[in-house]
Amino acid sequence: MATKKKPASKATAKKAAAKKPAAKKAASKKAATSKTAAKKTAAKKATAKKATANKPAAKKAAAKKAPAKKSAKKATVKNEPRKSPFGEKFIAAQKEALEFQRARYMRSAKTWKDEADSLLEGREPGDVQFDEESGEGDTLAIERERDLALSNSAQAAVDEINEALKRIEAGTYGICITSGKPIPKERLEAIPWAAERVEEKAAGFGRR
Repeated sequence: MATKKKPASKATAKKAAAKKPAAKKAASKKAATSKTAAKKTAAKKATAKKATANKPAAKKAAAKKAPAKKSAKKATVKNEPRKSPFGEKFIAAQKEALEFQRARYMRSAKTWKDEADSLLEGREPGDVQFDEESGEGDTLAIERERDLALSNSAQAAVDEINEALKRIEAGTYGICITSGKPIPKERLEAIPWAAERVEEKAAGFGRR
């Protein structure tokens, strides 16, 4: 009976030998899977490191662009004309004075021009000549030149008043057109169309 049990032990040994290759294959599959997972993890870490390394560079680039925007804003502010430092009440009074003075100077300019033209009525170019005996020249011509000069001066005042009214509309009335500084109120009350400060006018940069 003891000799009959030996074949059974051989069959068990064969089954165990057959199971070993399957176990090796499973182990090799697990090892390959773990290697692939390790490679993916390493790749992700490398990508994350690159992204974090690029962030400071992007921040630096943004920081460099920011000052350019600030300088552009400053340049715009410098180029903008300064606003009038005076209140609405003073500006309204000055506008009324300017309009009154404009009407007065316009009448004067027309009156002097009409008088100059009237001196030529009924005269021929060679009617009056220099008088050697009395030493007097053509008095009518001299009077006409004077009338025309007065008319031109009045018209120039009208032009300056119109410019002052434009500055009121633009909100820059009372600002010196040469220096950009405020014109003193006393000067504007004396000459409502003044476009410059006294020191600028004295230096010969402007008209009034």
